[in-house]
Amino acid sequence: MRPVLVLAVVLVLASCGDDTSAPTARSTTTAEATAPSADAGDGLFPDVVDATAMSRSDGTWDFSATISSPYDSPDRYADAWRIVGPDGTVLGVRELLHDHASEQPFTRSLTGVAVDASIEVVTIEGRDQMNGWGGQTFELRLSDDG
Repeated sequence: MRPVLVLAVVLVLASCGDDTSAPTARSTTTAEATAPSADAGDGLFPDVVDATAMSRSDGTWDFSATISSPYDSPDRYADAWRIVGPDGTVLGVRELLHDHASEQPFTRSLTGVAVDASIEVVTIEGRDQMNGWGGQTFELRLSDDG
């Protein structure tokens, strides 16, 4: 009876060893690689509180976004905002290279953004240095009226 019990224990341990040594799909998924973990940051994000767009004669658009940040110092600040199409395609990114502690909220522009004529609404999103993209977004209806 003991040899059967020993064999059963060996088989169970062997199968457990295979599971822990093999890489899991979870560790290689894109979503997990880009999404912050629960303890990665403090959960604070900049908010997009306003945005405007104006079409140009060459068929591109000029965007302005107003960002409000719950923190803003040389050590940490909102470091970008982007324009996203309805299908999730990123149409343009405005990098922010310094803090805006003395001007909250602040407005910055991005010019010459190519937007397909079939797109009627875009979303403006803000990015935090620690937590990535998130916070309040702003939906903007595009109109050739200016």
